[in-house]
Amino acid sequence: MENMKEYIEEAEKALLHTYNRYQVVLDKGDGVYLYDIEGKKYLDFCAGIAVFALGYNNKKYNDALKTQIDKLLHTSNYYYNVPAIEAAKKMKKVSGMDRIFFTNSGAEAIEGAIKAARKYAYLKDGSTDHEIIAMEHSFHGRTMGALSVTGNPKYREAFQPMIGNIRFAQMNDFESVLANVTDKTCAILFETVQGEGGIYPATCEFMEKVKALCEERDILLILDEIQCGMGRTGTMFAWQKYGIKPDIMTTAKALGCGVPVGAFMMTEKVGQNSLTSGDHGTTYGGNPFAAAAINAVIDLFEENHVLDNVNEVAPYLEKKLDELAAKHDCIVTRRGAGLMQGLVFNKPVGEIISKALENGLILINAGTDIIRFVPPLVITKENVDEMITILEKCIA
Repeated sequence: MENMKEYIEEAEKALLHTYNRYQVVLDKGDGVYLYDIEGKKYLDFCAGIAVFALGYNNKKYNDALKTQIDKLLHTSNYYYNVPAIEAAKKMKKVSGMDRIFFTNSGAEAIEGAIKAARKYAYLKDGSTDHEIIAMEHSFHGRTMGALSVTGNPKYREAFQPMIGNIRFAQMNDFESVLANVTDKTCAILFETVQGEGGIYPATCEFMEKVKALCEERDILLILDEIQCGMGRTGTMFAWQKYGIKPDIMTTAKALGCGVPVGAFMMTEKVGQNSLTSGDHGTTYGGNPFAAAAINAVIDLFEENHVLDNVNEVAPYLEKKLDELAAKHDCIVTRRGAGLMQGLVFNKPVGEIISKALENGLILINAGTDIIRFVPPLVITKENVDEMITILEKCIA
């Protein structure tokens, strides 16, 4: 096979058709740019859906993984391994959480968080009818547990019945949360910044009221930071901006910067009163290779002052997107936090995203009418200017 068309035809014969893919076969990356197999260059404002925080072809990251490949890839969790111990220590330091369980994905991190919350409640009263409150328009993953707390009926309907005892409230509407609380509520779960649901950051007031309610009634606060965590909003985790610490949190995506890895973390109180030996497991989670990726990512975040860059470039991106919105009647508003932004249009955005791709710019949507901007966290103001120039042409 030599050309793009042949590769795509082959893929369509072999792969299960669960994605409507763009007609591009990507081959390599460098910095904030990707290249297809025909050598065409693309400015990447998607970062593999908020994954490639450090940009592509980072030499220190690559070398760390190559070194680990030559030492040890996998042992299982029957034994300790040094990279996982170091990764757990580093994660505790940057998150302020106390206990960590490494997974292979964000959806698995959500599954573990749900199990931990239910076990915590079970140990209090021995009953198994506890309820979890999640949010409308949320997205937590495609596995059955994660789908059960995803507040979008179209993702769930063909796969019913879901796991039971889930109630849905409105994000940023404390009264709707309160209306769903019963004496069976064991956890309240939401994304600190909703991603797929339309780039909605939690308000300070909402966070504070939900946290107070959780403390008052011994309900666990679970924050999903799979997309908005790992520096994307300007602090290592988005909740740190609010000063509202969850009882359990999930992370993935940029945690491994391309290596499939996730984690759920909890406070000591939850750790000592929830999952215990035999309650939860994973063959690959936290293996030496995945943990080496986490270690490299956290080290490079610090070494390259990634958070400083986010806090410098994000206001510039916001300003440029606001200017664009002011110029074009088809753009309704901008919203977001840090380098997780959305432009809301009064029409579907699919055509604009396709045109952008033709013009060498990779973007994604969040719902049919929102363009989502989740670039690598190492982008510069010049990259923002380049993106705006291409996007403006595509809107016009």
